[in-house]
Amino acid sequence: MYSSNYKTKKFTMNKSSIILIVVLFILVVVGMFMFSSFKNEEIQNTDEEENVEPTEQAEVPDPKRIDAKHFYIDGTHTFVGEITMPTPCDLVDVSAMVMESYPEQIKLDFKVINTADTCAQVLTNQRFSVEATASREATVTATFNGQPAELNLIPAAVGETPDEFEIYIKG
Repeated sequence: MYSSNYKTKKFTMNKSSIILIVVLFILVVVGMFMFSSFKNEEIQNTDEEENVEPTEQAEVPDPKRIDAKHFYIDGTHTFVGEITMPTPCDLVDVSAMVMESYPEQIKLDFKVINTADTCAQVLTNQRFSVEATASREATVTATFNGQPAELNLIPAAVGETPDEFEIYIKG
């Protein structure tokens, strides 16, 4: 009798061990699926964040018209004005290039500089001032971030200087 009882116990232990192993295997498989699901969500979130970057850069204004006050004093053209930027972190950088021809051609190249990772979305006017030495008859064109832009030049009043610049431009 003892040996028959021993065999039954041994079989019961094996059955318990098998059930325990199957349950552990199921838990491992479920854990792997959950881990895979979490990783998939992380990858999708990362892709969405990468897609946000170009959208933020596209928010940089692209003015079709740039208003500037034009001063011509002693052979030097001075252009001063303001451009509205979407954040205070967006700065306007402008350079002037004089191309030799008759009459000379002055090309104003406006670029937006932004070195901040995050910045408050508050419309901010950024002033610019640039000089170029050329004859009074010189023609002036402008680009903004490499794209052609209309330049609305407002002649300075007699006796007005660029240092006293205040812009009150109405549409």
